[in-house]
Amino acid sequence: MRIAMVGTGYVGLVSGVCFSDFGHDVTCVDMNAGKIALLEAGEVPIYEPGLDDLLKKNVEAGRLSFTTDLASAVAGAEAVFIAVGTPTRRGDGHADLTYVMAAAEDIARAIDGYTVVVTKSTVPVGTNRKVKQAIAKANPDAEFDVASNPEFLREGAAIDDFMRPDRVVVGVQTERAGDVMAEIYRPLFLRDFPIVVTDLESAEMIKYAANAFLATKITFINEIASLCERVGADVKEVAKGIGLDGRIGNKFLHAGPGFGGSCFPKDIRALARIGQEHAVPQSIVETVIRVNEEVKHRMIDKIMDLCDGSVNGKTITVLGVTFKPNTDDMREAPALTIVPALVGGGAKVRVIDPQGRREGEALLPGVNWMDDPYKAAQNADALVLLTEWNEFRALDLKKLARKMERPRLADLRNVYSAKDARKAGFERYVSTGRQSMERAEAPLKS
Repeated sequence: MRIAMVGTGYVGLVSGVCFSDFGHDVTCVDMNAGKIALLEAGEVPIYEPGLDDLLKKNVEAGRLSFTTDLASAVAGAEAVFIAVGTPTRRGDGHADLTYVMAAAEDIARAIDGYTVVVTKSTVPVGTNRKVKQAIAKANPDAEFDVASNPEFLREGAAIDDFMRPDRVVVGVQTERAGDVMAEIYRPLFLRDFPIVVTDLESAEMIKYAANAFLATKITFINEIASLCERVGADVKEVAKGIGLDGRIGNKFLHAGPGFGGSCFPKDIRALARIGQEHAVPQSIVETVIRVNEEVKHRMIDKIMDLCDGSVNGKTITVLGVTFKPNTDDMREAPALTIVPALVGGGAKVRVIDPQGRREGEALLPGVNWMDDPYKAAQNADALVLLTEWNEFRALDLKKLARKMERPRLADLRNVYSAKDARKAGFERYVSTGRQSMERAEAPLKS
């Protein structure tokens, strides 16, 4: 089947590459000539494990190509996917559909024969009907259907999520469109992965509701973590205890500095806005938005307290600044709140991140980027573990403590323990939702 993918951002590029691996003939379109040139040269402009190899494989097989010419890509395509950005609109929190509607109009003018126009971008309920109206207005003679096919890809595990999904959601209006979508996803259907076929509005809502629920789980455990610190409980044990309940599950119950990324923040803001517009306030979602910001500021307070109330003039080493490991994505990362607060407080901040520097240099001015955590810890007054990259899970704590001016650790991802930190020679250790030896006795001698 011939497919055009409009947009080569994270969702569009991963989806296009994976569809080509299904055996489809895929052309990825982007107006950014520089990005297309990189892709044609086999270079992937984002960091996603395994994507570069899969892209190369399918380009060499002749199933995957890249262009800036939307008209040539759409002409003759049986399905055209819209996978452009829907950032939060300034001023009202709603999703900005400018790029989606512009893509729809461009597609309309290039349609050649029956085509299913599929919205892959995350869009508010009712958008696909607007896309249909825009296409019909721009090209009254176009023979087409619209479909909603939201994505559920985790950055860092996107290829596996696409190839082995929990479910595929497809919203359609006609049986003909449903048949086209079934053929596109035939490799997954044959392997008995769940395909949920529903109406347009339900498909659009599923995406927002899913992300809102997951964001709520993260925020819930972060609030429980704060309470655990006060009452002497261990949030890791609490999460394990409730996560074993099949009705709850253990995923997204890891306490930390708050959620970020390209999806959760903008999607829950958009859902809250949709509720307000329809006079059905989403009170839980609105609370999640507020509490997630509060969590980030609680992390700043932890670091300040670790440094005796002030970071002014102190050297602080930060391990990890991307919003999660295995991605270079800095969008809405907790680091964008926490690190500037440290710099603004007069700290000399050193940053280590395996993939974050490319985006982070512009987003985090005033920090010193380094490559080796042990060199970055030299004469530091505090160490802050902010993103749990595998490289930071097995550090030599004794070596770190010996190099530091004041061996103090803020473990905001609960990778280590107070016992291990004290044994390694750290004089103070704080974590999230656990009893932290914030003012322990003299460190144990090794």
